Amino acid sequence: MRTNIINSALAAMLLLGTPVISGCDDVSTELKTPVYNTAIAQDDTRMSSFEKDFPLQYKSYMKNAESTVMTEYKGSVPFHKNDNVNDLPKGYKYAQPYLKNLWLGYPFMYEYNEARGHVHAVEDFVNIDRINRYAEKGGLPSTCWNCKTPKLMTWYKEYGDSFWTKDVNTFRAPESINAKEEAISCSTCHDPKTMELRPYSEPLKDWLKRSGKDWNKLTRNEKRTLVCAQCHVEYYFTHKDNGPAGRPVFPWDNGMNPEDMYEYYKTHGAKDANGNQTPFADWVHAASKIPMIKMQHPEYEMFQDGTHGAAGVSCADCHMPYMREGGKKYSSHWMTSPMKDPELNACRQCHADKTADYLRGRVHYIQEKSFDQLLKAQERSVLAHEAVRLANAYTGEKAANYDSLMTEARELVRKGQLFWDYVSAENSVGFHNPAKTLDTLMKSAEYSNKAVALCEQATKYGIAPALEGDVKTIVPPILEHSRKLQQSQEHLNSNPWLKLLPVLPPAEQVWDGQNKVSAK
Repeated sequence: MRTNIINSALAAMLLLGTPVISGCDDVSTELKTPVYNTAIAQDDTRMSSFEKDFPLQYKSYMKNAESTVMTEYKGSVPFHKNDNVNDLPKGYKYAQPYLKNLWLGYPFMYEYNEARGHVHAVEDFVNIDRINRYAEKGGLPSTCWNCKTPKLMTWYKEYGDSFWTKDVNTFRAPESINAKEEAISCSTCHDPKTMELRPYSEPLKDWLKRSGKDWNKLTRNEKRTLVCAQCHVEYYFTHKDNGPAGRPVFPWDNGMNPEDMYEYYKTHGAKDANGNQTPFADWVHAASKIPMIKMQHPEYEMFQDGTHGAAGVSCADCHMPYMREGGKKYSSHWMTSPMKDPELNACRQCHADKTADYLRGRVHYIQEKSFDQLLKAQERSVLAHEAVRLANAYTGEKAANYDSLMTEARELVRKGQLFWDYVSAENSVGFHNPAKTLDTLMKSAEYSNKAVALCEQATKYGIAPALEGDVKTIVPPILEHSRKLQQSQEHLNSNPWLKLLPVLPPAEQVWDGQNKVSAK
C-alpha cells in the first residue's frame, strides 16, 4: 500500500512538472531511466552521430561552443590566467599574477588559459603553447590526450599501455582526430548503443578496481558524478619504475585531501640504487631547484566532502540541470556554471525558498573570501622559493645545521605550493568546499612562511634583508612569457627569475593547431 502511494505521488509530480532531485532528499527518489537500443555504432566517437536520436541534448550540448559568457570570477573567455593587468579577452581582474613564476621551468609557464566549453577541448589543446609548436615532436607524452577526447578508447585498444609514452603530436593531425567531432562529448560518458553511463577513463577504471568498487553496482547518482570525475580530478603520469610509463593515475590511495596527496607523492617517483621509492615530482623549479608537483584540477576531490557532495548531490544536478522543452524533460548538456543562468534555476531546484539574487550573493561572498586568501598564499609561496634560491647561493657564515634546515625548508616549499595549487587549479573558487578551501590556503601560507624562516635561520639571517618588503618588488610577477619569447635573451633579461632560464635555440614554427606549417 505504501509503495503504491509513493509511486502515485512520484507520477503526479512528474505530470505537474515538479522537479525530483535525489540530491535534495535523505531518501533517494531516483526513477528508472529509459532503456535505449540505438543504431549508433558501439565505437562511434563523433558527437554528430547522436543528434538524430537526442536532438534536445545535442542542441544544449552545442551551447558549450560559446566563448563570451563570464560569471563574476570565471567564465568562457579564454583569458591568460596570470594576467590581471589587461582587460578581457587577454586578461581579467581575477587573474593570479604569479602563475608563471610558480611554474618556472615547467611547460605551464608558457601558457595557461581559462578553459572554454568541452566542445573546444581538442582545438584548445592543440593550440596551447605548452605543446612545443617549434619542433616535430611536442615534448609531452600522449597521456595528455586522456581527458581531451573519447577517441582515447580507440587508441588504447590499438596500442595498449605503449600508447602513453608516444609523443603527443603522434595523434595531433586531422587524419588522426577530428577536432570538431571528437572532443569531449556524448561517448565520453555514454555507451552509444544503450546510452548507459560508462567510464572510458583508464585511471578511473584503475581506481575503481583498487577500491574494490564495481561500476555496475554503483547508484546512478554516483555514476552521474564519477563520469565527471574521469577528468575533473588530480592525476599524475606513472614513472617507469612503478608501472606502465606515462599511464595516468589518480593519487587517492591515502585519501583525497591535500595532506593525503602530499603523503602519497612522498613515493611513486624513480627508484634509487637500492630499489627504494623516491618522491614523485613533475619538474624541478628553475629558481629554487626544488622538485615540484603540479596539481591538475581536483574538482571532484574538493566537492566530494563539501556541503553538496556530502549531501549526495551529484555534479549533474547543478551543472546539467533538468530542462523541459516541447513537453519533454531532459538533462541540459550545456555543462557549465549554474551562475551563467540569471535565474539560477539549477540552484533553486533545491533552494526554492531563496531568490536568485540571494543565492548569487552567497556564492560571491564565498568566492571573494577564497580568492583573497588564494592570492596571499600564492605570494607566500613565491617568497619561499626566493628564500631557498638566496640560501642556496649564500656564501656567508651559515648555521652549523644548515643542511638539515635547508632540507626541511625545501620540503615545506614543495608542500606549501601543492596546497596552494590544490585550490588554485580547482575551478569553483572555493564554492565546492569553503571550509576545505580556506583551511588548505591557511596551511599553504603557514608552510611557506616556515620555509622562509628556516632559510633565514640557515644563513644566520644573512638573506633576511633581501626578503623584507613587498614581494612584488622582491620578485616581480612574470606577465609575458612563451616558447617564442624564450628564444630571446633580451626577453629573459626583463625579469630576474626569467634570467634563470636557458635561451632556447632559434626555431621556426612547425605546427599551427593540427596542421604542419609549410616550409618556406
